Order: sequence, then structure tokens, then C-alpha cells
Amino acid sequence: MEQLRELVPWVYLIAAVTFIFGLKGLSGPTTAQMGNRVAAAGMLAAVIATFLEQQVAAAWVLVLPAIAIGTVIGFVGARQVPMTAMPQMVAIFNGAGGGAAALVSTLEYLRATGAGGASVGEVIAILLGLMIGAVSFSGSIIAFGKLQGLIDAKAFKYTGQQLVTGGLFAGMLLLALLLVADAAGILAAPKELALGVVGLLALAFGVALVMPIGGADMPVVISLLNAYTGLAVAMAGLAIGNQMLIVAGTLVGASGTILTRLMSKAMNRSLANVLFGAFGAAGTATGAARADDGRTVRSITAEDAAIQLGYAQSVIIVPGYGLAVAQAQHSVRELADLLESRGISVKYAIHPVAGRMPGHMNVLLAEANVPYPQLMEMDDINPEFARADVALVIGANDVTNPAARRPGSPVSGMPILDVDQAKSIVVIKRSMGKGYAGIDNELYPNEKTGMLFADAKEGLASLIAAVKAV
Repeated sequence: MEQLRELVPWVYLIAAVTFIFGLKGLSGPTTAQMGNRVAAAGMLAAVIATFLEQQVAAAWVLVLPAIAIGTVIGFVGARQVPMTAMPQMVAIFNGAGGGAAALVSTLEYLRATGAGGASVGEVIAILLGLMIGAVSFSGSIIAFGKLQGLIDAKAFKYTGQQLVTGGLFAGMLLLALLLVADAAGILAAPKELALGVVGLLALAFGVALVMPIGGADMPVVISLLNAYTGLAVAMAGLAIGNQMLIVAGTLVGASGTILTRLMSKAMNRSLANVLFGAFGAAGTATGAARADDGRTVRSITAEDAAIQLGYAQSVIIVPGYGLAVAQAQHSVRELADLLESRGISVKYAIHPVAGRMPGHMNVLLAEANVPYPQLMEMDDINPEFARADVALVIGANDVTNPAARRPGSPVSGMPILDVDQAKSIVVIKRSMGKGYAGIDNELYPNEKTGMLFADAKEGLASLIAAVKAV
């Protein structure tokens, strides 16, 4: 057994390499599955090595059932949760990771104080793990509630909001500094009480931080909370002296931070604006075929849209969250196959923040076996719109709004898909309801735009039947 324990650091090293290769694989749709499997294999090896490193056999009695329960929950979740609910599942997983790190940090502090006290460095790592983990846990729960519809997705603002949020952060930080001073022998503090209050303040701070953020910013929030969870895990690894947790947490924290910056850039907004700008109050308009500025929109039938598609040479499909809600990914693939059978070129325009999390549309369309080469990122597809005969927008709103090019708009500067450059535009949408930005979409009154008012799945079914009849 002792010889096996000597191999643990080498197993950790190999696992760390698999994590890096796994992240590299996740950077592309064709290698994502393999990257996921490689990283999962590395994590399995790391878990087994950690067991071998332990010398307390009694711990196995507690840990093995916990692993079994977690495995069942993860397997069932991966198999049963629909693609539309994947952002919610990611939020829950983020929260679980952050909560676990907070609990490990708390228990390590209690163990260290019971064994004669922890060093200043250990206490700092423990407190960071507790605070960041608790913020990630409570923030992820709020994000889950907003995405699931259990909590109003609108940006929640109230008088004195900044004062309350700042007060929670200041109180948490001051108590943490008190515990660090206690570890340094500068002054004595009620350790357990102060630690408990730090944890409670961190939980409240996570709620106060995420509640004011509207639904449009949830992709950025999820990425940020993912980074928080990684940092919390790394701090917990420092606290208990586990190299694997340090490496894995640092990789997750770094990749989550990079992704957060990329998502913010894609929305042309700073992270501070996302966190404190209260952008993204959900719109409440319904049904009316009229824009806010009084211009009317042109309503068309499935037959009208079918004629445009049937005689086109190039079609660009722009999927959005409405496609995901309606579970219409297989219908859009059927329509694309029908058009391609007639020699029509079909491409998909994927905006980086379409849907409710990074890569949401890619994953959804991959489920319908849409060929990867047809999925084109914003920078690659935008020059193609001017040459496209028809742009078919399905459930996408803010990411197609030309108002982003106009100064003074709430979405000014946000990179958008240049749908309005296409020769003809067909929008499948249930109503004239606004997107999460809460503003009118200037694409809809465009003279080239025809609005097919229908649920995405029903609208596509009618469109497929009409194209077949052309």
C-alpha cells in the first residue's frame, strides 16, 4: 500500500495533463466530446489516487456512499435534463462545487483550531475558500431560480441597493480580517461565531450580487460563478494540502475568468456594468404587430415564407432561445435538409451569447445532428448576410437588433448578427414581445422583414409543409 501511495503525485500530474487536454478539446465542437471524456478519465484517476492516499479506512464508509449518490444524480441529470434546461443544470453544478468548497474550508478551520490553531497562511486560504464558495453557492441558486422561472428574471433594483451590497461585503471582509489577526496572535476573537457569521454574510452577499442582474446577462453570470467555484476549490485545496484540488480549481477559475471576459466583450460591456448595471429587465409586451415607434410590421403566412425559401439560392438560419424553448432543433434540421435537397445553400449563424449560456445553440443543434461545418460564428457569418437571399430568424431577438449600431440605445455597441443586410428576412416569433434587453427590435419594422407569428416548432412545421408544396 505504501508503494501505491508513492505513485499518487504522478497520478495527479497525469490527471492535470488530461484536464489541460480536455479544456483544449472543449474549444471546438468536433473535439468537445473527446475532450470531455479525457478530462473525466483524469478526474476518475485522481479520485482513485486520493483514496489510496488516505490512511483512515473508516472514511471510506462515508465517502463511498456519497460518491455513489453523486454519480447517480450526475448520470440521471445528464441523461434526463433537456438541452433547454442545461444552463440551469450548469448553475446547480456551479453551486454544488462552491458549496462543497465552503464546507471543506469550514471543517478544516474547525479541525485546525481544535488541534492547536492554524497558521496565518492556512487561515487566509480557508477564509477565501469559505467566502468565495459561499458566494458561488448562493449566487448560483439565484441564477438557477431566474433561469428556471422560479424567480423573476427582471433586474431587481431597490433603494439603497449598493449600500446593502457594500455593507455585506465590508462586514464579511472585516470579520475575516479579525480571524486572520487572531491567527497572527494580534488579538483574540470568538473563532466559531466569527466564522459562522462570515459564512452567512458571504451567502447573503451572493444573493445581493446576483438578484439585481437581469436575465440577458445570465450567460456572463454563469461563467463568472464558474470561475468563483474554481477559485474556491483551489483555496480549499490549499487549506487541506491537496495538490489535485489546487490544480483543478486553478484551471477552472482561469478558464471561467477568460470565458467571462470573452462573453462581456461579445456584449460590448464591462464586467462591472454586468454586475452593477441592472441591465436586462425582461420585456412584457405581447402580441401587437406594431413597433414602439408606431411603425407597423408585415405579417406573413407560412406559404409566403415558403416561396421566398423555395426560390432562394442561399439561406442563413439564425437560431435563438425561442428555438430552444420550443424544442424545435430537429424541425429546423428537417427544414435545412429539405432546402439542401433542392440545391439551396444553408448555413447557421451562431451569436456567442445566443440562448442562456455560452455554446447553448451549438449544443442544441448538435443534438439534432446538424453538421458542424454549417455552424458559423458571428465574425465568420456576418460578411455572408449581404450575399444571402433569405435570413430565417427563429426565436432570436436582441442579438439581431440593429439598434446596437446606434448610440444611445441600451444595447449600443453590442456586436450583433447583421441579419438586416440580407436581401429578405423571415422572423418566426410568437409575438412582438421584447427580449431581455427590454427594448423594441428595429429589425421587425424593416421593409425587408416578414413576421411569421407562431411558436418555433409549429411555425417550422407549417413552413416545411409549405416548402414541400412549392
